[in-house]
Amino acid sequence: MKDTTRTILRELGERYPVLSALLPDVEKAFDVLKNAYDEDKTLYVCGNGGSCSDSEHIVGELMKCFKKKRPLLAAMQEKLVAYGEKGERLAATLENGLRAVSLCGHSGLSTAYANDRDPMLVFAQQVSGWGREGDVLLCLSTSGNSQNCVYATLVAKAKDMKTLALVGGMGGELKTLCDVAIVAPEKETYKVQELHLPIYHCLCAMLEEEFF
Repeated sequence: MKDTTRTILRELGERYPVLSALLPDVEKAFDVLKNAYDEDKTLYVCGNGGSCSDSEHIVGELMKCFKKKRPLLAAMQEKLVAYGEKGERLAATLENGLRAVSLCGHSGLSTAYANDRDPMLVFAQQVSGWGREGDVLLCLSTSGNSQNCVYATLVAKAKDMKTLALVGGMGGELKTLCDVAIVAPEKETYKVQELHLPIYHCLCAMLEEEFF
């Protein structure tokens, strides 16, 4: 880990003292994600309600610039420029992303599977279809017991993916199932979510610092 990346982690504890005890778990989650991206793997994220919105938020921070500029690699820019004016626009505007997918969208697939098969297994079906060995599944659940996230985690483990959880309370089932669980020290849903945001912002900033 770069010194500048470690500074981002340390500052999380300084800005949010209530999270200081969680820094080792945040670092473990970072290591899982960095190793996956080093191997050109994909992160899949899911959650319900506010955690669904957080899932989309995380993907947005990883797939485009968060704090730093991320110009395309020179070789890619050259290929695009060869297409003329439109290619030049692409080369000048597109950014490098860290591959991340929210399982909370894809309304056609989700509603079809929910209608035809089992609504509780919508996330699990997507992990089954897309997930590959070495990919990462991150579940957000304020209780740690969201069953659609639990089912998705079981599929991910069966596919030899790495599993992460952002949870609250006592950590629930996801704490016992996942490779790394970061347990926010709150029980009420909105209070847990308030602490999840600085944690995942920290992880996104750390990853960006390492790769860009």
